[in-house]
Amino acid sequence: MAMLSACASIVPTPGAEHAPPSVRDRPVPPPVAQAPPATTGKPVNALASGVQAGPPIETLAIPAGSAGAALTAFRLSCPALQKRSDASGLTQSGDWTTVCASAANWPDGDATRFFATQLVAVKIGTGQAFATGYYEPEISGSRAQQPGYDTPVYRRPPDLVEGDLGDFYTDLKGRKIRGRVQDGKLLPYPDRGAIEDGALKSKNLEIAWAADPIEFFFLQVQGSGRLKLPDGSVMRIGYDGQNGGQYVGIGALMRDRGLLGPGELSMQGVMAWLRAHPAEGDAIMRENKSFVFFRELKGAGPIGALGVAVAGRVTVAADPAFVPLGAPVVLSLDRAEASGLWIAQDTGGAIKGPNRFDTFWGAGDDARRIAGGMSGRGQAWLLLPKSAAARLGTADGGSSIRS
Repeated sequence: MAMLSACASIVPTPGAEHAPPSVRDRPVPPPVAQAPPATTGKPVNALASGVQAGPPIETLAIPAGSAGAALTAFRLSCPALQKRSDASGLTQSGDWTTVCASAANWPDGDATRFFATQLVAVKIGTGQAFATGYYEPEISGSRAQQPGYDTPVYRRPPDLVEGDLGDFYTDLKGRKIRGRVQDGKLLPYPDRGAIEDGALKSKNLEIAWAADPIEFFFLQVQGSGRLKLPDGSVMRIGYDGQNGGQYVGIGALMRDRGLLGPGELSMQGVMAWLRAHPAEGDAIMRENKSFVFFRELKGAGPIGALGVAVAGRVTVAADPAFVPLGAPVVLSLDRAEASGLWIAQDTGGAIKGPNRFDTFWGAGDDARRIAGGMSGRGQAWLLLPKSAAARLGTADGGSSIRS
């Protein structure tokens, strides 16, 4: 994406660094021939988590409409899916070639059969899934500063540098660090509080101005959104980097401090509290050190971590160490609206570990309502090419494998 930022659901906080996917980072996973040794006691990728054969795909609850939209998204994802290195350890170069070739000319009206016949369901670890939600917000904004529009929307600063720690330590491949160079040293970039206090003022980095700082804060958490301009037109903005500051999910923070009661553990509840307590709310938002930079989007969007436009009720964000980006996923959750077939086209800083997902709901009031309150639990099935399943020993109900 400009990745869409972190999830909209507040508690449990998906966090953004999805940052914060606040922002969604877009690291390119390193090649993984086999699961690297785990040194922390936690599995480092899907292969290390254990892979078990799943049920026949035709027995899973996949609505016909869901399958058709997923097939369209899968086709769009195929070029990137085939080029990316798979950090999950599940697939290798060429595994997706036949599947993608079949998808190219498969009839849309028979999409369910495509997934059922071309892929195999597997379970990663326990398969016990947790899903939150995110959406593309629309807030009031202006291209120029004017009365009522005082919150700057910054583009990526030219002095912000980014590096992959894997260039120095191979076991940190894909882990990024951001900062600025001063007197030959790499230093942290100004955090949210410093930026809001004017650290970037007079640097000509403003691409727009938001009317409501709280709404803009949550747009940063999403990582992408729309600015409704005074003349009624819309300016779309997307993720263009992040300052490197630690993302702190303020929903969980407020819950742990006893500031949110029953019925308030949602994005809407958090926003209501922040408005009712402006001074305290400003201080709490500043505890999220992450600050997201944006660029104007002219074409299709928003764009996910896979580099393609994401689609509401189709795209899901996942951890690329546990789900190959571009792969289909079937969720069976205690939230019916989030159950069904999804395509992993995005990532998020707080979307970490096996069977952790962030469902994308598009734009508008309905999307905001669903995403803001999404917290679903249940079972996840990852759909893989038959060649990968055979190599893993799960093509025909084979035993669980673990590196």
